Amino acid sequence: MSLFKKIEEQIIKALKAGEKEKLTVLRGLKSDLKYKQIEIGKELTDDDCIGVFNSALKKHLDSIEQFGNAGRDDLVQSEQLGVDIIKEYLPEPLSDDELTTLIKDAIAESGADSPQKIGLIMKIVIPKVKGRADGKRIKNISIKLLTA
Repeated sequence: MSLFKKIEEQIIKALKAGEKEKLTVLRGLKSDLKYKQIEIGKELTDDDCIGVFNSALKKHLDSIEQFGNAGRDDLVQSEQLGVDIIKEYLPEPLSDDELTTLIKDAIAESGADSPQKIGLIMKIVIPKVKGRADGKRIKNISIKLLTA
């Protein structure tokens, strides 16, 4: 079953169970998926859905940081629920060891020898991880390896 269909089924379950917060998050995800579908002009693949979920996850994490800085713990809890729900639909994240191995291979393949050439590494690594690691994490590990 596609991730898009899975979201639609979960919306129905949340409606029946009266889970308002979960329903709000799922409807937001469905809306984001519909916008993406209109943008690309075809049915979404699971990889497309994962990209949308990653974008939504980043928005929720940014909101958590902003609300935390403002002392709005009630809003932080609401956003954290969104993060937890979105993570259910994402593939298992790569461990640091797995990601480091991929980055080392990319460094060897690209010939990158300084932090200024991180773009070369990112071009190789990001398509391989497909939503299993975010760009910030890849960048940080790459810098550590290049400056070591």
